[in-house]
Amino acid sequence: MLEIGAGEGELARVLRDDGYEVLAIDPEPRGEDVQPLALIELDASIAPFDAALAVTSLHHVEPLEPSIARLAEVLEPGASLVVDEFDVGTFDEDAAEWWLRQRRALGGAPEKSAAELVSEHRAHLHPVERIVAALEAQFEFQAPVYGPYLYRWNLAESLRDDEVAAISGGEIPTVGARFIARLRPSG
Repeated sequence: MLEIGAGEGELARVLRDDGYEVLAIDPEPRGEDVQPLALIELDASIAPFDAALAVTSLHHVEPLEPSIARLAEVLEPGASLVVDEFDVGTFDEDAAEWWLRQRRALGGAPEKSAAELVSEHRAHLHPVERIVAALEAQFEFQAPVYGPYLYRWNLAESLRDDEVAAISGGEIPTVGARFIARLRPSG
């Protein structure tokens, strides 16, 4: 299994403990078991992976389209790609303000306004729409399922229900997106 954007390698460690063989990569790894590689740098001659995971990482991948092509090269035909993303395309000032309020309540003191936060993120992150477009040439999948995400972004699990309530009440949009893609057979 390949984990893209593994950060500190927590998920890879859990998967390894459960018996999976995992290569965890990240261009700026923060864990000793994570290889310092960008997806585009992955050697295509390595044995094909049966599956890949990208948990809040594809929105950072540069260059996106060539990196997705490299991913398709290192996966076994029919392999699954599990994607869990933050959709900067649906992240708006209402969502940013909700997040900022929660951070302040937890004792954080973000120095940016909601507008600055949205602008900064949209300037350097890929929206799910672009990620999906990059994957469509080689992968098949259903439309992403949207749900809460903000509680996971430097907040707390205990705020999940609050975020769901804010989404249900129309106060904020859903900014989390999940889907499973399957690499099409070659030829």
